[in-house]
Amino acid sequence: MAGPLIVVGIFALIILFAIFSYFFPFGLWVSAVASGLSIGPAKLIAMRIRKINPYDIITPAIMLLKAGINIDLDLLESHYLAGGRVANVASALIAAQKAGINLSFKQATAIDLAGRDVRDAVSLCVKPKVINTPLVAAMAKNGIQVKAIARVTVKADINKLVGGATEETILARVGEGIVTTIGSAESHEEILENPDRISKVIQDKGLDANTAFEILSIDIADVDIGENIGAKLQIDQSEADMKIARAKAAERRAMAEAKEQEMKAYEQEMKAKLVEAEAAVPQAIADALKEGNMGILDYYTLKNISSDTEMRKSFSAMAEPTKKLTR
Repeated sequence: MAGPLIVVGIFALIILFAIFSYFFPFGLWVSAVASGLSIGPAKLIAMRIRKINPYDIITPAIMLLKAGINIDLDLLESHYLAGGRVANVASALIAAQKAGINLSFKQATAIDLAGRDVRDAVSLCVKPKVINTPLVAAMAKNGIQVKAIARVTVKADINKLVGGATEETILARVGEGIVTTIGSAESHEEILENPDRISKVIQDKGLDANTAFEILSIDIADVDIGENIGAKLQIDQSEADMKIARAKAAERRAMAEAKEQEMKAYEQEMKAKLVEAEAAVPQAIADALKEGNMGILDYYTLKNISSDTEMRKSFSAMAEPTKKLTR
């Protein structure tokens, strides 16, 4: 009976030791005390109870202490509970101290909680970064397209990282400056002869205002000639004018044809009325003779006039082909 009880007791001791080791990381406490960090066992146990990993607090605290930066553990815990990266903040504070950059713990935690990498921010303050704009195309006043790529050297401003515009804003402003400079040139040759003109105009505009960066230099990496946009626009305009002219001509032709059809219809109507009137003439003459309003001599006089008119029409018809042949 004693054997199983001993096994159970040993097993219980192991479990208790594991639980105790979890809540009180003895090795970490020894490292902290050996490094000169004043912390009691109760502090470590309290961190575990608050669901804080002691290693994420104590290790950065030892780093800061060795670098001569004294930060209260409660501040580190508060930043951890707020979702911050304590190790990043500690590394950034140490790097800033070594580089002679005035960075407070409050600034570092604000930058970290804003979603920026505070270590990279400090690194950018020390070592400038080069960013290239995408290919920007614009048209000079003579209608020739010019394409350019700019290389922008920037340095982070630690005091503007929170609330300051990002690299995308810098690139957008530089691109706008390139378009403005090329568009104001009388000829594309001015840009090709002096590409620095673009960078000088852009730098004078203070494009780094309200951004998290300071522009150190803007250099034109590449300049190339694109299409003759002016000539293309003129060709397109000419084609559009031609289409408009053709449409108007077709409209006038349709109106003329409609007018012609209207005139033909009118002539046919007049001919029909004339035929109708001519058909009524014999009956009218007969009625006039019957009623005594016209004598027989008057009748023959009308017949002679009609015959004379028909004869003149036949002579005119015979003479018309002769005139055409003479011409």
